[in-house]
Amino acid sequence: MRLLAGLLSLCLVAPLFAGEFNKKLNIGDNAPAWKNLPGVDGKNHSLADIKDRDYVVVIFTCNSCACSEEYEDRIVAFTQKYADRVAVVAINVNTIPEDKLDAMKKKAAKKKFTFPYLYDETQQIARDYGATYTPEFFVLNKERKIAYMGAMDDKTNVTEVKDKYLEAATDAILAGKTPPKAETVARGCLIRFKRVRVD
Repeated sequence: MRLLAGLLSLCLVAPLFAGEFNKKLNIGDNAPAWKNLPGVDGKNHSLADIKDRDYVVVIFTCNSCACSEEYEDRIVAFTQKYADRVAVVAINVNTIPEDKLDAMKKKAAKKKFTFPYLYDETQQIARDYGATYTPEFFVLNKERKIAYMGAMDDKTNVTEVKDKYLEAATDAILAGKTPPKAETVARGCLIRFKRVRVD
C-alpha cells in the first residue's frame, strides 16, 4: 500500500542515472536557445533577446503541478532579490487545458509574475534541456553555458528548507566562483511529455 501511494504521488524525486541527474546536458555545456516562444504578455520571446543581463535563470514549470505551486512565491522572491543582475524566465511545455497559454495568463496575473512566462507547445525546449520535472532550474552564465541545474532547494515544503541550492549557486556565480553544488536532483511533477513516434 505504501509503495502504491508513493507511485501515485504527484511530487516525485528524479532517479539517478549513472551519477548524472540530467541525461541531456552537463555543467559547462552551451545552453539550448529558444526562439519566438509566446509569452503571457502577448509577445514572442527568444533567448537572444536577453542581452542586458549577464546571467539567466531558466525555470521549467507549469500551472497544474502542486509542487510547482509550492514554489511560485519562492520564485517571485528570488526574482526580486536578484533583479539587478539576473534575468528569470519561466517556461511551460505541458499541453493539458490547465497549462495552455490562456490559463498561464490568468496564473501570471494572479501571482503578479514580473518575469516572462513562456509556452512551448512543441515541448522541444524542455527536451533540449533534458528537463523532466516541474519545477526544474538552470542557471546560464555570461557565455550562456550551463552553470547550475537541478532543484531550487532541498524541500518542497518551504518551512522545512535547509539548503537553498539555487541561491547558493547564483551567489557563487555572481562572485565569479564555482557553485558549491553545480548539479542537484530535480524535485517535482513529471513533465507531461507527448509520446514521440519513431518511424
